Amino acid sequence: MGKKTVKTEKPDAKEASAKNETAANSPAVAKAGAAQRKAKRVQEGKVYVNATYNNTVVTVTDTSGNVLAWASAGSLGFSGPKKATPFASSKVIAAITEKIQASGPKDISVIVKGIGSGRDSAIRSLINNGFNILSIKDATPVPHNGPRPAKIRRV
Repeated sequence: MGKKTVKTEKPDAKEASAKNETAANSPAVAKAGAAQRKAKRVQEGKVYVNATYNNTVVTVTDTSGNVLAWASAGSLGFSGPKKATPFASSKVIAAITEKIQASGPKDISVIVKGIGSGRDSAIRSLINNGFNILSIKDATPVPHNGPRPAKIRRV
């Protein structure tokens, strides 16, 4: 197939300056670039703590469910069985606090899922880092009856 080339025409100097003036005067035009973008201030949010036997993942969202920040023990450099410890869980909360310090919520609802050892430590760390916890909900899946047992072995 080969490379595809795109030809663009350069506008005249007068047209370019007229476009720049209208763009600068228009407040609806957003400036590109992550450095120029302002973070939206959020008052309330939700914190999802997923604590498994192998890792602890924390996600911060606004009330409608849009993710603001996330971190896990593995992303912070913990490896192997150290990822599921209460210490790693507290470090994950500290990293989340740094990420959402400027724009993040202060009033949060906590949803905890899983049976790992980092779940209690995560909630304590949230309180110690200055978050106002409105509610704590346990969303750990619980089997109601499970699969059918194997038939009895006859010898």
